[in-house]
Amino acid sequence: MNLMIVEDEVRLRNSLVNNIPWEENGIEVIAQAASGAEALYLFERKKPDIVLLDVQMPEMDGLTLAKKLREKDAFIKMIILSGHDNFGFAQLAMEAGVSNYLLKPAGDEEILATVLSAAESLRQELDRWHSQAELQEKWSEHLPQLQTTFFQNLISGKYDLWEIRKISRDYLLNLDETMQYTVALADVDPLALDEPRYKSGDMPLLRFSLQCVAREFLQNHGCWVFTDSNGFTLILFAMPGDDKANDVMLRVNAAIVKLLSQVKECLKITCSAGISGGTGSLDEVSKLYSQAYQALQDRIVYGSDIAIPYQDKPAGSTGVPLANNSEKTLEIALETSDENKALEALAELWSQGMEQSGTVAEMHEGLMYWSSLIIRIIHKQGWRVQDVVREDYVYYQDVTKLTTKQQIHSWLERTVRKFIAHMQEQRKTTSHQVVKTILSIVEAEIDSDITLHSVADRLYVNSSYLSRLFKQETGVAFSAYVLDRKMDRAKAALLDGAKVYDAARIVGYRDVSYFTKVFRKYWGVTPGEMKH
Repeated sequence: MNLMIVEDEVRLRNSLVNNIPWEENGIEVIAQAASGAEALYLFERKKPDIVLLDVQMPEMDGLTLAKKLREKDAFIKMIILSGHDNFGFAQLAMEAGVSNYLLKPAGDEEILATVLSAAESLRQELDRWHSQAELQEKWSEHLPQLQTTFFQNLISGKYDLWEIRKISRDYLLNLDETMQYTVALADVDPLALDEPRYKSGDMPLLRFSLQCVAREFLQNHGCWVFTDSNGFTLILFAMPGDDKANDVMLRVNAAIVKLLSQVKECLKITCSAGISGGTGSLDEVSKLYSQAYQALQDRIVYGSDIAIPYQDKPAGSTGVPLANNSEKTLEIALETSDENKALEALAELWSQGMEQSGTVAEMHEGLMYWSSLIIRIIHKQGWRVQDVVREDYVYYQDVTKLTTKQQIHSWLERTVRKFIAHMQEQRKTTSHQVVKTILSIVEAEIDSDITLHSVADRLYVNSSYLSRLFKQETGVAFSAYVLDRKMDRAKAALLDGAKVYDAARIVGYRDVSYFTKVFRKYWGVTPGEMKH
C-alpha cells in the first residue's frame, strides 16, 4: 500500500516519514506535502492509497482537502492527525470521508497501527468490489477479446484438453467434446497494382469487413468466427459427432464457397480460403488449423477467388518450415531470454522442415530460410549479426559450408544461446548506465532532499522498477545508500572543521536538530562530539 503524509510542520513531517518503520510493514511513503494545495497536486501524480493528514494547514485546511480527495477517489483511506479533542469536529471529519481520527501527540506505534488497519480495510473493500456487478459488467465488455485470445491459443496448440474444457466454459463458449470439428481460413486476395478503389494500406479494413460478412453469413452454420494472429478470418465448425466425416466436409466446403461468393458480391473484392483435410476432436484443432493454413498458401499455385481443401504433400518436399506460431514463439523467447522455450520452438520448426529434407537442394532451401529468419530477428534488435554470432558469422556469408543436418542443427542451437547471452549482456550494460546516472545525481545533489520517487520522475521510470534495479546492481537499498553518502559527507565536513550548521546544510538538512538526531543514530555520537 502507498502512503502520502501531509503535515506543514517540518520536524513532525520528517519524524512521520523517517521514524516509523513503514517499509517493514508493507507501506511505502510515496509523497509528502507541506500544505493542502501541494497535497492535492501530488495526489494527481502519485495516486496514494492512504493519506495521513493534518487539520490546520496553510492554503487549504485538512477537512477541505479530505472532501476534495474523496471526490477524486472513492476508495481513498484518510487518517487525520488533529489537536482538536472535539466530538463535533471529529463528526465533520467522518462526514468528509475520513476513516480514522488521531489526536496529537499520537505515538509512532499508534500511527503505524492505524495506517495498517486502514490498509487492511481498503483491501477488504477492494475484494468486495471485485465480486460485485461492476466487475461483471467489465467482464462482459472484455469477453469478445478474451474469447478471441482463447481461440488463437487453441489453434496454436497451447492448451491441454482439461484447459480447453475449463476456459471455454469460463468464457461462455462451452465447446462440446462430443462434436467433430473442422477449420477453414479465409483471407482477402492480394490487390491488383491497378486497383482503383483500394490501396495496400486498406488491407486491415478489408480483412475486418471479410470477418463481418463471415459472421453474418455463417451465423446459422454451427461455427465460431474470429481472427488468427495473422489477421486472417478463421472459421471453426462444430458438427454432430455421429455425422459422417465426408458429409461434414462436403457441407463445410459448400458453405465456404458460398461465403466467398457473398463477399465478392458485397465487397466487390475476391477472397480465398483454405479448408482442413478432415474433421477432428477438440484437441486436434491446432492440427486442423495448420492444414487450413497450408491449403490457403496454395492460392499461389491455383490463383485467387478459390476455396482450397488441404491435400497431403510428400514428406521432405521443401525443407522449409511451414509458417505458423512457432516462428513468433521463437522470436519472443529470444527477446525474453528464455533459452528453454527458444530451443523448444527451434525444435518445432526444425521438425516441420529441415528434418524432412532429403536432398542437397532442399537443405540449401531450408538454410536460406533459417539464415534470413535469424538475421531479421537480430536486426530487429538493432544489432550487427557478426557481434551476436561471432565465429559462426562465416556460415552467414556462405551457408553451403554447413554440409550435414547435425552440423546445421548445432549451428542453430549455438545461435540461440549466443543471441540470449548477447541480450543479457546488453541489458546488463543498460542497467549499469541507469545506476551510474543515479549515483551521479546523488553525488551532485547531496545538499538537497533526494528521494527515490524524485529520481524516478526525472528518469521517466516508475519507482518500484528503479528501487529493484538499484538494489540488484549495488546490493543496498536506494534510501540506505543516500543516507550513507550524506553521513560520510557530513562526517568529512565536520572533521575538516565545518560547523554543525554548515555540515547539515552541505548534506541537505535544513533542520539542525533533526540532522543531529539522524547523525547520532548513524554514527553513535553527536556532530559536536565528532568535531572533538
